[in-house]
Order: sequence, then C-alpha cells, then structure tokens
Amino acid sequence: MQLPEYFDKLETRDEMTRRLAVQMELPKQIAFARDNAPAYGEMLADVDPSEITSVEALAGLPVTRKDELMQRQARARPFGGLATAAAGEMRRVYSSPGPIYEPEGHVPDYWRMGRALFAAGVRAGDLVHNTFSYHFTPAGFMFESGAAAIGCGVFAAGVGQTELQVTTIADLQPSVYAGTPSFLKIILDKAAEMGADVSSLKRGVVGGEALPPSLRNDLRDAGIEVRQSYGTADVALIAYESDAMEGLIVDENVIVEIVRPGTGDPVDDGEVGEVLVTSFSQSYPLVRFATGDMSAVMPGESPCGRTNMRIAGWMGRADQTTKIRGMFVRPEQIAAILERHPELGKARLVVDREGVNDTMTLHCEHENADESLAQAVAGSIRDVCKLRGEVVLVATGTLANDGKVIDDIRSYE
Repeated sequence: MQLPEYFDKLETRDEMTRRLAVQMELPKQIAFARDNAPAYGEMLADVDPSEITSVEALAGLPVTRKDELMQRQARARPFGGLATAAAGEMRRVYSSPGPIYEPEGHVPDYWRMGRALFAAGVRAGDLVHNTFSYHFTPAGFMFESGAAAIGCGVFAAGVGQTELQVTTIADLQPSVYAGTPSFLKIILDKAAEMGADVSSLKRGVVGGEALPPSLRNDLRDAGIEVRQSYGTADVALIAYESDAMEGLIVDENVIVEIVRPGTGDPVDDGEVGEVLVTSFSQSYPLVRFATGDMSAVMPGESPCGRTNMRIAGWMGRADQTTKIRGMFVRPEQIAAILERHPELGKARLVVDREGVNDTMTLHCEHENADESLAQAVAGSIRDVCKLRGEVVLVATGTLANDGKVIDDIRSYE
C-alpha cells in the first residue's frame, strides 16, 4: 500500500484558503494572548485584536526579544507573565541557558515535530533512535512526541556514550536517527571502528546545528538520507525540510516574518533578515518572538507539493552587538539612525582597526553622493551611539544581501 504523502491537508492549502485562515484565527490568538498572558495584557493593551487580520497588520505589534523575555522571567518566575498557566499546571517545564524557562502544555505533540518527521519519511512502525538531550532542555521530548504522533517507537538514547549508542543501534536495528548531524557522523565512524552493523539506519531527522553539503553527502554515502528541522524551545517547530530539499517549509501552526535585525520592520522577500515567529500555542502564545536567527524568504512553492512559505534555512545570528572604544553598539542603534534619515536605503556599520585604534564606518545606500547628507548622518551616529564614525554613501543595491547590520572585521593578530 502506498504511504500517504502529506501529514495532513493543511500542508497543501492554496494561498487564498491559507490567507482566509489567518484572517480568522490571528485576531482570536492576539485576543487570547492579551487576555490570558499578563505580559501581553500590558504590551497589547492598546491593540484591537479584530484589526490584526493579516501578516501585514501583525507587523505593527511590538517584538518580543529574548533579552526582554529573560528580564521578565527574572522579575516574575518562571515564565515572566508570557504563559497562560502556572508551572504546576503544565505538563513539563524546561530550562535553557540564561536561564530561560519554557513550558510544555497538555497537548499531544505539543512541539508539532510530527510534521517534520513525516516530511523526512518517518512512518508508523519505525523505531527512532533519539539522541537529543532529555536533560533540562526539551529537545529529546520534542522529537519523541513527534514520533508518537506518527505512531513510532522511540529509543531514548540521549547524548554522549558513543560506544553504547553503537551497540544499541546494532541490537535494536532502528530505521530512523534523530539528533545533530555531526553526532550521527561520530556514531557511524565509531561503528566502523568497532566493526558493528548499524546499516538499519535509513533516515535521519537532524537539527540543532548547520548541515553542510559535505556532511549530508557523507551520511548519504553511508546509506542514510537526512532532512533538517528548525525549531526552538520557545516556539517549537518553525520550519522543516522535505524530500525536495529546496529550503525549509514553514510549519502550519506559526506565522514567520523576516525583519531587519534590531527592528520589527519586514524586509522584502529574498532579503536576509531576522526570523520572527508568532505562535498559535494556547500555553505559551508568543507574539512576534525574535529568534535571533537569520534567514530569507524563498520564492514560489516547494516541488514536493507543500504550499506554505519557504525560508532558506539558518543564515547566521542576528545579534551583531559589538563593543567599540569601550561602548556597545547594537543593530537597534543603526535602525534608529536610519529612522532619522528615511532617504537612505540599507546600511552596514563596518568596524575595523587602524593600529591600536577602533574605527567605525557606516556604509549607506543612497542614489547620489551627497556630502551634506553624509555629514548629517555622521552627526546622528554621534547622537545615537555616542561615538564618532565615518559615513560612506554607496549606490543602491551595493551592500551585500546577507543581513549584516554590523560587520566587525577587526583583527588582533
């Protein structure tokens, strides 16, 4: 019997159906967050949820950043008023470095990883060898709940103990690996050293780090096809890879925006920016949560038939804060400078050294080299950053499309 191609019907909705669903459900979720999570009761107090009926309207709401989340949690343990229930009412509570505490609500496949595993070819009856951590952070449970949603068995391997991992795989003959791609390569190398048969592994669902093409090819040569998943402990699954392997498809239960780092301003499709996620979770309804990761929207739909927006995968970190002459300079400050000069396009602050001295030069896109404008921007740099910097006006489209707002190229050799 031919296996079903999609996890559910949501994956193949046409654009109009998906847009109408957002139009109906997004105002309800914004109202729910405002009325049930005390922190959002404050942040969204002046918002009329009935007006937030599109991704474009969502862009007018405040961004929830990780440093703000940590500050709120420090003032009001454990969830900073961003969750809708107390810790004792959750199924589980986790801790990520910071510390940041994350809840797991009483919902089957709370983390929605079943969709990612299914797109990777995992099916009911597969045994999943899960090497993600079950300690403190939720990664192990994220993938276990996804496997359960499909109907798979799971061996809760956790991290480390490579020889025991190999022995267990040889004994139990699982068909699926879950974990980081680099650890899978370590397991395969150890198996070869031990002379153990781990050839039962045919599929891998990987995450937590980049998957370079060379490593993907090494794993394929070993007989294992791996597919990427992208999620966080805050908002669960964000996007996943299918067998088409053309970008990551956004999950059906979140809204993803790509914005200019340090702002909440959406960038054009194809331009690299920071990933913001709005979750439809009823336990932890984060609105415009800044992941700190960089990516870009890809054009069109996936050849696999899934119709949701695609992103290009992980393209670096958005937190480009650096220290110059003893002062921290942040992407938010570059955004503030641009707000003062709306005639400018993109900008990039290049930080370098001349001898023992730090230098900073703000490269700004503009249609012509206007010396008076350059001087005005230099004045804005002094006002906003409390530092002196040079300004160079460059032609529109000159700056690289890599999402960098601050490029620190200093060498200390």
